[in-house]
Amino acid sequence: MSSAASVAGTARAVDPATFHRPYTSEEKRHRIFAIMAASSGNLVEWFDFYVYAFSALYFAPSFFPKSDPTAQLLNTAGVFAAGFLMRPIGGWLFGRVADRYGRRTSMLISVTMMCAGSLAIACLPTYAAIGAWAPFLLLVCRLFQGLSVGGEYGTTATYMSEVALRGQRGFFSSFQYVTLIGGQLLAVLVIVVLEQLLSEAELKAWGWRIPFVIGAIAAVVALFLRRTLHETQSAESRANKEAGSLAGLFKHHKAAFFTVLGYTAGGSLIFYTFTTYMQKYLVNTVGLPIKTTSYVMTVALFVYMCMQPLFGALSDRIGRRTNMLLFGGLGAVATVPILTALQNVTSPVAAFLLIILALAIVSFYTSISGIVKAEMFPPEVRALGVGLAYAVANAIFGGSAEYVALGLKSIGHESAFFWYVTGMMVLAFAVAWRLPKQASYLHHDH
Repeated sequence: MSSAASVAGTARAVDPATFHRPYTSEEKRHRIFAIMAASSGNLVEWFDFYVYAFSALYFAPSFFPKSDPTAQLLNTAGVFAAGFLMRPIGGWLFGRVADRYGRRTSMLISVTMMCAGSLAIACLPTYAAIGAWAPFLLLVCRLFQGLSVGGEYGTTATYMSEVALRGQRGFFSSFQYVTLIGGQLLAVLVIVVLEQLLSEAELKAWGWRIPFVIGAIAAVVALFLRRTLHETQSAESRANKEAGSLAGLFKHHKAAFFTVLGYTAGGSLIFYTFTTYMQKYLVNTVGLPIKTTSYVMTVALFVYMCMQPLFGALSDRIGRRTNMLLFGGLGAVATVPILTALQNVTSPVAAFLLIILALAIVSFYTSISGIVKAEMFPPEVRALGVGLAYAVANAIFGGSAEYVALGLKSIGHESAFFWYVTGMMVLAFAVAWRLPKQASYLHHDH
């Protein structure tokens, strides 16, 4: 059996001598390379998904009628949202594939789909060339990509949790969010570089296609890296008649599914509150200049990305349950004071420090987001349980965060959003309290 294949998830008891067997140098190298290969694909997936949002300002006139710039951006935002809503379907579909046919197979399909979607967008004819077919084809490409990224989270989280070194699973699994945030930052960086090299007219004419070409090429590289991966799931697990089935998931693991759904709802909401929505909050509510806000959030996201391995390693010391209790408890206590304090700041430095404080609290969750879910399911339904629960909660609560916040602000009740996030943190704390002190699965895997 290959070194990485030996980490196939199982709940069976193992001999203590086997459990404490130290890894050989070759096993460590195999596993660390597998983490790098899996996470590289994750970075590419999120780069491709978010580069759409960051370049929309330039390509919107090419796909929608040019009379109203606001309508153009609303249309592109609608297409972006449609891709977001495909995530639950992707979570179910790729979770099923991963549990029935293997993690490696699922990850190869998802990164291939993202590559195809990006390349297709880069080559799409404009509205001037083919009329209404242009926005329709853009929508199809985004649905394709939404399906792909919806399946990416659960399968990658499962694979990285299974292949990570025993005793350091929190640390190594944290690189899923390192690359998730890194994909967003890389997308921003590419746009910033292009803005320096090309004029606005060139970006609107053809320059907007470049990031999608870069994404497609990067996906090909990630595809070749993932092809070298060993499978972590046993043939016995894949052959289980309930592998990857909703019936198997809800018949035996309903409580685990709804537990994951509960704390992912709060985790997704607060994550999007202090990342994507925060840029608009700093401009619309705090009153900072747009460029200043961009600098603040770019540096904040970079620091946040670097926090993940530290908080992941912490969970290996104090336990996942303690991490999650700190996340829910501190989030419930600090959200309203932090958002209220931000309303009154005038210094970008003060705003940055408050956001970093919030993101440090969020890091208790995001650093172990994958492993804390993977440890709750047996291998035959692990990718499905992780992926579907995440995708549903993320689409409902994460995807709506900005809409709810702006809607409440528009009717003069912005502070109600602060309490909404706080309420979801209380829920996350309550759900975390019910987590077992010792994980049911993966902990004893060798």
